[in-house]
Amino acid sequence: MIDETPIPSPCVHICYLNDDDICQGCFRSGDEITAWMRLDNDGRRQVMANIAEREKASPFVISMPKEG
Repeated sequence: MIDETPIPSPCVHICYLNDDDICQGCFRSGDEITAWMRLDNDGRRQVMANIAEREKASPFVISMPKEG
């Protein structure tokens, strides 16, 4: 079995939990932030999928045009 490089934290150092316990910087829940270091990559991929869904639903995310 090949060891997989751990998925890095999505933290952007803009830490503010809203009333729904979601960080407005990285879109993780408080529980996801707390658990991150203990999660394996499968767990981290699930958190990243949760983040993507929250970003899509957020009125505060501005999409940047893709280059190329």
